[in-house]
Amino acid sequence: MKNFALIGAAGYIAPRHMQAIKATGNDLVAAMDPNDSVGIIDSHFPDADFFTEFERFDRHIDKLRRAKHSKRIDYISICSPNYLHDSHMRFGLRSGADVICEKPLVLNPWNIDGLQEIERDTGKKVNTILQLRVHPSIVALREKVRNSPRTTKHEVDLSYITSRGHWYLQSWKGDLKKSGGIATNIGVHFFDMLHFIFGELQDNVVHYSSDTKAAGYLEYENARARWFLSVDVADVPDAQRAAGQRTYRSITVDNEEIEFSGGFTDLHTRTYEEILAGRGYGLEANRTAITAVATIRNAQPIGLKGDYHPFLKRVSK
Repeated sequence: MKNFALIGAAGYIAPRHMQAIKATGNDLVAAMDPNDSVGIIDSHFPDADFFTEFERFDRHIDKLRRAKHSKRIDYISICSPNYLHDSHMRFGLRSGADVICEKPLVLNPWNIDGLQEIERDTGKKVNTILQLRVHPSIVALREKVRNSPRTTKHEVDLSYITSRGHWYLQSWKGDLKKSGGIATNIGVHFFDMLHFIFGELQDNVVHYSSDTKAAGYLEYENARARWFLSVDVADVPDAQRAAGQRTYRSITVDNEEIEFSGGFTDLHTRTYEEILAGRGYGLEANRTAITAVATIRNAQPIGLKGDYHPFLKRVSK
C-alpha cells in the first residue's frame, strides 16, 4: 500500500483522484486546499489530515519524511489550478515523492525542461493524467491507424463544446495567465490524443480565438485535423440544444464518427494502475501537446482562411 497526499482537494477533478487512490488499494494521508469545501474526503478517506495553508501542509509532509514515519508520502497527486502545477510538482519531487499531475502538466514547454532537471536531482518521477491514452476506443483507433498504412493523410474533425455558466470567466479558468486559455484548459488532452494516434505535429494554424471559444488546424504525420473548442452553449448544434443538451463532443476520422462517449468513469483509476505498475506517462510524453497549446495561445488568428472548422461559419455571423 502506498501513501498519497493530494493538492487541490476541493476542485472538480479531485474526487476522481480520491476514487482512484482507494480503488487501487492505497491510502490518502493528507490533503490541502485553500477552500475548505472538501467534505467529499469523508466518503473515501475520513482519517486524512487536511490543511488550508500550504505552509502547514509543507511542514506536515516534511515531518513525515524526516521521521521516516509509516505514513511517509510516496506519491503527491496534483489537482490545483493549471498555473500552479509547475510549482507543486517541484514541491512534490523535492519532498521525496513521485508525482501524479492533472492536465495540463504545465503551461509552457520550457517548464518541462526544469522539471526534468529536478527529476534527475531527486531520483523521483512526474507522471501525468493523459486519460484518453487508456480509453479502449482510442487505443483501438491508434492500432488501426498504425496497422493500415495509406498514401494520404486521414481527415479529422474535432468538435468539443462543454457549456459553462457565467462563473467560468470570473474564476481562475477565465484568466489566460492562470488557465492558459480555452485550448489549454479544455483541449490539451484532445490534442495529446491526436498526437498519440497520428504521430508528430507538423503544422499549427489558429483561425479564431476568444475567451470562450477557439478553432484551428493541426497537421500530424498521419492526419489533417480541424478543431473547434467552446464553453458557450450557443455553439451546441441546434438539434442537440433543442433537446436540452449543453455538451457536444464529436470526432470524425475520414467522415466516420469515433464513438468514445462511454468508458470515461474509470479512466483515472486505470491511469493510476498503469502508474503504480511503472507504466505511467512522464514529462517528455507531454511535450508535443504542451507545445501545441502554447503556440495556439500566442498565435495571431488568421480568420476564415484555409482549412477551417465548419462551426466557425456560425461564429462569424
